[in-house]
Amino acid sequence: MNNLELFLLFAFGSVVGSFLNVVSLRYNTGRSVHGRSGCASCGAQLRWYELIPIISFLYQRGRCRTCRSAISWQYPLVEILTGLLFIFLFRLYRDDLRLFFLYAIEWSLLIIILVYDMRHKIIPDRFVYSFSAITLLSVFLSPESIIAIPEGVWQALFAGPMLAMPFALLWLISGGKWVGLGDAKLSLGLGWMLGVTKSISVFLLSFWIGAIISVAIVLFERYCTPHSSLSRTHGRLTMKGEVPFAPFLILGTGLVFLFGADIVALFLW
Repeated sequence: MNNLELFLLFAFGSVVGSFLNVVSLRYNTGRSVHGRSGCASCGAQLRWYELIPIISFLYQRGRCRTCRSAISWQYPLVEILTGLLFIFLFRLYRDDLRLFFLYAIEWSLLIIILVYDMRHKIIPDRFVYSFSAITLLSVFLSPESIIAIPEGVWQALFAGPMLAMPFALLWLISGGKWVGLGDAKLSLGLGWMLGVTKSISVFLLSFWIGAIISVAIVLFERYCTPHSSLSRTHGRLTMKGEVPFAPFLILGTGLVFLFGADIVALFLW
């Protein structure tokens, strides 16, 4: 890939990321995604030069031009993340643009789910069902499945329920205190997206990452900010409570899907 291709892919991804920000922030608020963008503090409508992904944020030093209130870092971070994601996807599937666009849509939905779950601690059904439907389609479009029909297809179809079942059981046993039912729904689509072996790696990675981050937050809140809301719970941190679990699942998926992290092979070795 030359520099021009990298720039165009990153620019395209950042524009998509800007739209994903709008969707995640306006969903369930009664506002249309097609409406004019405005400052969240003063409501002033933004002009075109205030809507350029990443550049506008840096030029305005992270503040509204009208009221000078701070703009959330979520905007440039999601735009940068999506731009980088599109570059990685193109490097993996440049020989099959059908798969590139298919996985670009899947990852765009995952970014919306990630942002929304971190803000509201809930996974919207509309997005997770759309993600599962598209990943089910990708089972039949994936080269790995087509080569080994019907065995490859059946294994890929089994991967969805296989990854979702542990989360569904955790939700059922705990009454929703340990994980949410949305995590099981998300895992169904992730299993179809990844296949059996990669799903096992994601399952292990997500719990390891979740455990490390959760313990770190508990220790930080207990010893560094003793008057915070978390310390009032006496350190009782749950996956579904203060820390949503979907970001860990999506992070684990990124490590496996984009970078080839293979925990199963590590254990076998």
